[in-house]
Amino acid sequence: MKVNKTTQAKGSAKSQKWKDVRAKRCRPPVRSSELDSAPAPVMARMIKEHQAAAKKKPTVKRLQIKAKPVTDPKKNTPQSRPKKPYSQANGSAALRMDNESEDSQEWKAYSQSIHGNGVETSADAEDVRPGRLEGEALHYCTERDDQQNHAVLVMHKDQTLCFRGKCSLTCLYGRVEVMGFTIEEGQQSYPLFSPASHCPLTIRAVETPANTRDHKSAASHILRKYLSSASQKKLLKRVTSNSSVILLEPMETPLTRFLSSFAELSELFSPPMSELVSAVLDTPLNGLGVIPLVRAIDGLKMSKSYSDALNTVVSACRGDMDGCAVILVCGTKNVGKSTFIRTLVNTLLNHTTCVDYLECDLGQTEFTPAGCLSLSVVREPLLGPPFTHQCTPEHMIYYGQSSCESDLDRYLESLKSLWRRRSPSRETPVVINTMGWVKGFGFQLLVDMIRLFPVSHVVQLGHGGVTQCPALTPEFLRTAHGCQTHPPAQTALDELTESHTPPRSYAHLIVQSEFQGVARQGTAKHQRSNEQRELSLLAYLSQLQSPDPGPVRPLHTLTPYQVPHSAVALGVSHCEVMPSHMFYAANAALVGLCCLGEKITSRGGPVLLTQGPICPCVGFGVLRGIDMARGLYFLLTPVDPSILRKVNCLLLGAVSLPSCILSTQPGFEGEMPYVTSDYSFDHTGAGKLRVFKGLTRPSQIAMQ
Repeated sequence: MKVNKTTQAKGSAKSQKWKDVRAKRCRPPVRSSELDSAPAPVMARMIKEHQAAAKKKPTVKRLQIKAKPVTDPKKNTPQSRPKKPYSQANGSAALRMDNESEDSQEWKAYSQSIHGNGVETSADAEDVRPGRLEGEALHYCTERDDQQNHAVLVMHKDQTLCFRGKCSLTCLYGRVEVMGFTIEEGQQSYPLFSPASHCPLTIRAVETPANTRDHKSAASHILRKYLSSASQKKLLKRVTSNSSVILLEPMETPLTRFLSSFAELSELFSPPMSELVSAVLDTPLNGLGVIPLVRAIDGLKMSKSYSDALNTVVSACRGDMDGCAVILVCGTKNVGKSTFIRTLVNTLLNHTTCVDYLECDLGQTEFTPAGCLSLSVVREPLLGPPFTHQCTPEHMIYYGQSSCESDLDRYLESLKSLWRRRSPSRETPVVINTMGWVKGFGFQLLVDMIRLFPVSHVVQLGHGGVTQCPALTPEFLRTAHGCQTHPPAQTALDELTESHTPPRSYAHLIVQSEFQGVARQGTAKHQRSNEQRELSLLAYLSQLQSPDPGPVRPLHTLTPYQVPHSAVALGVSHCEVMPSHMFYAANAALVGLCCLGEKITSRGGPVLLTQGPICPCVGFGVLRGIDMARGLYFLLTPVDPSILRKVNCLLLGAVSLPSCILSTQPGFEGEMPYVTSDYSFDHTGAGKLRVFKGLTRPSQIAMQ
């Protein structure tokens, strides 16, 4: 594709090459959120330091010893007990008086004096007990440096911090675990995102490997870099041989700035209304973007079958398997598949440098906007929901819809095309995410996928003691019918290499989800599936913003590329559109940037496709305008110009831009472009003409 990057008003059609000319951005002070109360100059300096540190890309240091099995910390957490003011030698509680006797004061002084010899007062013993850090416990184990605008937190084994918000975490001493990923001393800083749209994140201190160094002197040397002398001495008293010390810093990125610029998303990283009563607001973490939650609010809740399945899969991946592990995760909607997969990927990253991820869920994608099938290589932990780690997969196909029911064959053929692009010599574990459609044709698609891919493990999630569909065991698959496959079962080798080996067996694991609200879509703000799809798309578009701190620029103020009509083909994948109406449908729409195998030929006019092809997609763009007189498309996209040169097809799907993109454009007086309330679907051609290919309805089956 040949394009020029220019403004719409002063575009020139003479040059046919990409030009990366970006307008200069002005930089007024950073807009502070309600959570981040630090002064603007300090915040700006911290943001620049964070951006500089992120660009360095330090080498990731993996665990030096075997990680502990995955367990639910809540199982080993004792129930909260009433706090005892003092403790006598026989362990019985002493009565607390307003006017203490001289004897009791002497005992108190003596207890404090011998604390350094290993005898702890009852108050200290209360603080080091496993469980949730909240209230006074946070004041005991946390110190804040207002000048550098960060906090240092000392955690003991199995203590947890559950929170809402966002921050950057660095492990200074010991080890902590977040969503299955273990962060230890010497590793890089990791961004943590705990928005109101998903389950809150939990930081848990884990056992530190035994070593010969003096923990007091080691911790003292570390704390000297981050805290004042008085704060060092206070925290040093809390450090034991089994402690972990973490650094929490505020974090602001183009993603968070872009999302917070929309009024309806300004409270995205604040606790929802249902958790406000349980939020701990008066802590040293105030102003860092972290709001702790009390133990009444659950973080990630693992059942026994949940942790057993994780341990089984991780052990198989670390063992000597015949080839690489291919783990397919399936289950009905809102049963926790995505959370399970993120925890599984993070746990695997403790032992391997990368994990392959095959996205088969069109509606709730992990790394791309909705409507995509993709194959990604995951090298960094997933410490937040999907919209916080949008990236470009190694291979991607734009299907164009959040459901595949209108064209099942195109869906399966797209998955086969992706799998063929994966190198057969790779020995990296593969995790396959599937749709929540487990009834009727959706269940038949699951049967097809297990046969088409060399699956070694099938993890089937359910709730209430059942799996909501037949158990996908190897025995069941020998007689099950799929949409394209029928008994006797085919394997991926039969399908892709035309060999005739016997059906491959696999391990079938059933996981029963027990978290609150299982199988029910959240009704709170930002929890509905369509809202989460919009968040992922907004996160992708946030890549158009400058990485430097500054004001958020609306999309209509950004400089677009100009693309000649004759350089690319324009197609629609989800419905049939008359050629004369094609430009009306594409204007102000999201398009997939695709690469057709054949060369585009044009007689000077636009090139229109009659159907959506199955071809590689390298990213997405917004057609912000079409100039019919000069024959130009005006395109906004974060894709690099070197990759854009390969693009020769713009594919339009059913995934539309969020309404806030069009309705909150500042600087306009009068009627806003692309937005109207005077519209009727009663007119001919006003709505979409949907075509269902290869999908037989039950009523049609009965008539035959």
